[in-house]
Parts: sequence; C-alpha cells; structure tokens
Amino acid sequence: MANRLASENSPYLLQHKDNPVDWYPWGDDAFEEARRRDVPVLLSIGYAACHWCHVMEHESFEDDATARLMNESFVSIKVDREERPDVDSVYMDAVQAMTGQGGWPMTVFLTPARVPFYGGTYFPPEPRHGMPSFRQLLGAITETWATRRDEVEDQGSKLIEHIGQVGSLAPAEDDITADVLDEALRGFSGSFDSQFGGFGGAPKFPQPMNVDFLLRLARRGNDEAASMAVKTLVAMSSGGMFDQLAGGFARYSVDATWIVPHFEKMLYDNAQLLRTYARAFSATDVLRFREVAEMTARWMLTEMRDKAGGFYSSLDADSEGVEGKFYVFDTDEVQSVLGDDARVAIDHFGFTPEGNFEGVNIPVFASEPSEIDALLRARTKLLEYRSRRVRPGTDKKVLASWNALTSAALAEAGTLLDRPEWTRAAVETMEFVTSTLIVDGRLMRSYRGTESGAGQVKHLGVAEDYAFYLEASLALWETTFEDRWLERARWAADRGIELFEDTDKGGFFTTGTDAESLVVRPKDLFDNAVPSANSTFALELQRLALLTGDRSYENAALRAMQLVRAVAARSPLGFGTMLGAYEFYAGDTVEIVIVGTDSSDLVEAVHTNYWPSKVLIAAEHPSPSDAERLPLLEGRTDLHEATAFVCRRGVCKLPVGDVESMLKQIESP
Repeated sequence: MANRLASENSPYLLQHKDNPVDWYPWGDDAFEEARRRDVPVLLSIGYAACHWCHVMEHESFEDDATARLMNESFVSIKVDREERPDVDSVYMDAVQAMTGQGGWPMTVFLTPARVPFYGGTYFPPEPRHGMPSFRQLLGAITETWATRRDEVEDQGSKLIEHIGQVGSLAPAEDDITADVLDEALRGFSGSFDSQFGGFGGAPKFPQPMNVDFLLRLARRGNDEAASMAVKTLVAMSSGGMFDQLAGGFARYSVDATWIVPHFEKMLYDNAQLLRTYARAFSATDVLRFREVAEMTARWMLTEMRDKAGGFYSSLDADSEGVEGKFYVFDTDEVQSVLGDDARVAIDHFGFTPEGNFEGVNIPVFASEPSEIDALLRARTKLLEYRSRRVRPGTDKKVLASWNALTSAALAEAGTLLDRPEWTRAAVETMEFVTSTLIVDGRLMRSYRGTESGAGQVKHLGVAEDYAFYLEASLALWETTFEDRWLERARWAADRGIELFEDTDKGGFFTTGTDAESLVVRPKDLFDNAVPSANSTFALELQRLALLTGDRSYENAALRAMQLVRAVAARSPLGFGTMLGAYEFYAGDTVEIVIVGTDSSDLVEAVHTNYWPSKVLIAAEHPSPSDAERLPLLEGRTDLHEATAFVCRRGVCKLPVGDVESMLKQIESP
C-alpha cells in the first residue's frame, strides 16, 4: 500500500512511495504528529540520480524490519534536495558541523521543533568501516531521546547557534579592487593539478565557475590563468567523465585523471559546461572545445527536453541496478558491433581487453582518430547498439533555476558559435518558465508533467530561481534585443531584491519573506554545483545597472560582494562566480552600443567573440523613448549608418562604422 509520498510531484519522492516506511513529505503535518507522539523526526534528504540514495533505499527503506523501527520510534520525512534547496542547506550545514563532511543521502534527526541534534550521510545495513548499522543508529537515537533529552536539546541549541553564523556575517569595508583577483589567482595556482588538470585530488568535480574565472583573467592577458583553464578543459573532455559517444558530462570523476565518472548526468553541469567550452573556443580557437560544446548541446536538446518546453533535471547513474552499465563496453562486443571499423574505434576510445573500469571499458579520447569517416561510422553504430540497452532513469521534474541557467547557456553559446537553433531553444525555455512557473506574480520552483497531460507546479522559488531568471533574461536581451527580455530582467531583479535581500548586512537570503520560517534563514554564499544566488545577483545586477542607468542595482550587488570579500580571496575555489563579479566591478568593463541600418556585421562580430565584462545594446533606429529606458542610447538616436560606440564606464572612444576598428577599440584599454 502506497504511503503519503504517492501524491507528491518529485520523481525522487515517488521512488519511495511503496516503501514500508510511513514517509511524510516536508510540512507541518509531520512535525505536529511528532509532537503528538513525542518522538524525534528522521529526516532523509536525497535526489533521484543519487546512486547511494538508491543503495540505502534498497538496503534499509525497503526492509520491513528497519521500516518497523522507523515507524515505531520516529516520524520519517523524505525531502528532494533539488525541490527544497532551502531545507537541504540548513540541515547540510548541521551535518557538516557535526561530522566535518556532508553528502547524500543525508540522514538527520530533529526534535519536533525542527531543531537538528544528530546526523550523517549514508549508513549501511550492517556495521562497516567503523560505522554503526542503520538499525543500531535508530536504536541509539531512540534510547537517547528517551533517557537523555536534556543532552539532545543542548546539542540542538549549539547547532542552531553554529549554523546561524552565516546569516550574521558582516560586510567588509574595503573597496573591491583588482588586488582580490591577484590573491585569488594565487589560491588557484596553489591547488592546481599540473599533471592532470583541475583542482585538488580525487574525486574531481568540473567546477565550470572556476574555469570561467580563469578564462576572464586569460582575456585580460594572464597566461598562467589561460594555461590552467586550457589544461583542465582538455583533460575533462578526454576522460570518461565526458560521454565520448553522445556528449554531455557526468557529475564528477572518482579518480584524479578524469577517467572513471560517477555516472549520473545533471542538467546544471551540462548547461554550465556547454557555456564554458563555447567561451573557451572563442578565446583559444581550440577546435576540440567547439566539438565538446556541440556534442553537449546536442545531448541536452535530444535527450533532456520535456515536451512542454522545459528541460529535465537528470539522468540516473544506474540501470538494471548497476552503476554505469548503460555506458560501458567490452572489446568482444565492440568487435562484433563494428566489424571492419573496430580497430579505429578501439584505438581512439582506448578500449582494451582488461578494461579501465571493473573489467569493461568506459570510452575515453585516447588518441586522435586515424580515419575520421570510420570513426563517425563507429560512433553511430555504438550509439545505436547502446540505445537498445535499458536506459538509466530520468528525473523529469523541471526546475526554474536550472532551466533558466540552461537558457542563459544556450543563448550565449548559440551566439558565440553561431548556432541560432540553440538561441531559439533558449527563448522557448524561458517562455516556458515564464508562462508556467510564474503563478500570481511569484516565480515557483518545480514543474512536472503528468500522465494526463496536466502539469503540477510546486514550491515557492528561492533566491537562485530569481537570480538565474535575471541572468537568462539578460543573456536573451543581448542575443535578441527584444524589449520583453529587459523588462523581465528588471522584474526578476526588483522582485529578487524585495523578497531576498538582507537590508541589514547585505547579500541575499535563500528563502523569500513570504516563505515558511525554518530554524535559521539560510544564505547561499558559496558556489556549489551551481553558482550561488549571491554571486549571480552580484554579477547580473551590475550588468543591469549599466544597461538601465539605475545605480540601485549596482548598490545591491556591491553589498553582496562586500559580504564575502575576505573569504573569497582566501578560499577562491568556492567563489568562482563572485570573483567574476569582482572582475566586472574592478576591471575594464566595456559598454558597446551599435545603432543604424545594416549593422548586423558589427553585432555578429561582438556576438562571436568572448568578452566577459561587457554589456551590449543594438538598435537600428532607437527613439528618444528608447534612450530614456537605456541611457547608453542618449545622443545616438538620429544616426542612419551603422555605427559602433565603445565606452568604458562612460568614457567613449570615437564612433566607428567597420568591424576591424570596433574590435580594435574593444581590445584596447
């Protein structure tokens, strides 16, 4: 008999609807029941593509004896971290404070007042590697709750005090200067893996935000930053973390050489990496970067689109209960499938009889192909053969922030690589988000189509939803120059500031003023798998201020930047996007205005070159009313011939009408 999760929207929660555990979704009903019974709450947080979440479900949550203990002694709540990043953030901070590490599945024990007092991540069904079994843990928590309640409450109070410290962080008084960029680069250099690329050791995550920051410095002429970015991008796209057959990246590499991935594919990783590789191609002309961007976009557009117009969240790591089974090959089946083309594929993809992963082969870029046509045939045959396998599960919920992030990436990559179909997809995605996920003027978090065709929209949007909506709207404005995108950008900025800004200390809270009260009000300061809301607001509000002339946007951005000024310089790997905001603020930001007829060559030249710190306005025949909305057009409304104005912080060079002269002005400080 299905439990209370059967009526939920999240595929992750629905995976648990037939567990013998009497699961509750997050909400008042669960905590009221815990108070009524005077029992602790067992909070379990995960997501649909999480391999170890599936393992713990099979080992513990599907086990009748374990479920009986949970039902007798706890009220159990299941949360999809992707639907409720606010809840996840609060209790992840608590687990990290208790254990020094975090991850998913996450298991946290709370009082009925929602206060955490003990937690961890995965717990095995039997004692293992110094960890108690999950049932032993349940017994210990039950006994502690019954006999040492004062210790539970004392521990909870200390944890709440600890995790609330982020909200009390005070802003720095120092101005933001280029010195912070130099200090950050030293931090990147110190942790850079000069042999295999990337930062730190295994496991290695792609960290596109940090590579983007290095590309910014590379465009400023920093050769060290350029070298680190290029080596990392080449290495990531050469290993098994990149799907060499279909395109797209897995979540991370379990080894330092990027060979063996954790096989789930996440929308947010691929959106960011699409954009990063497109930027890198524009900055370096390395053809492999263009190929990787094109394969990644093709995978996203082919395999991850919802028929309603949005993008799905993820592909699972497992198929048929085995991690990575969908993606690997042995040499015998390669020979059988490819025949005469097998030799070329075996050499290029690095296939060997012993394999590179548990006796089988994850395709890698082992060498340049000796015969291009043969390799193309081989890739097509292997993909067709692979498609007949049992496909990993797809998390078909559509998240506002991840879709906006995807739209921004498609819009920018589409202009950089001259792929107008990507730009059209970006427009369609944001039209879907706008029409479906804005309800009564409020941006919501999650949508999922149903079998009947009607979609379900749930949960209030958090700060990142508004920040990424702002980013996507500005990306589409600079791509299409349609007024609606600038209007939507201002809407997202105004509502984002209204709902989330900390008017006392600066920066943006994760939850809105209209959201439920959690035990602390979290602030999303560090980049994680996606850029932090504070970093994204800090960058995009500056761009909006330059376009509109409204300095209140820049002031809000500056307050967010000053909040983490000291920690971002000391620990730069957690602040790639914020460092980009610092570079925009302290650097040589370019304002480009193109007006007049037959100006498409000028616009295309800007679109197909990567200048990270710029704003662009293009209008054939701007009117005085246009100049009122966009002050950069003032005095430029009566020109007929194609003309480009290149300015830096309001100081302009002489107007020019040809591409070569314009590019020279943009390149020259």
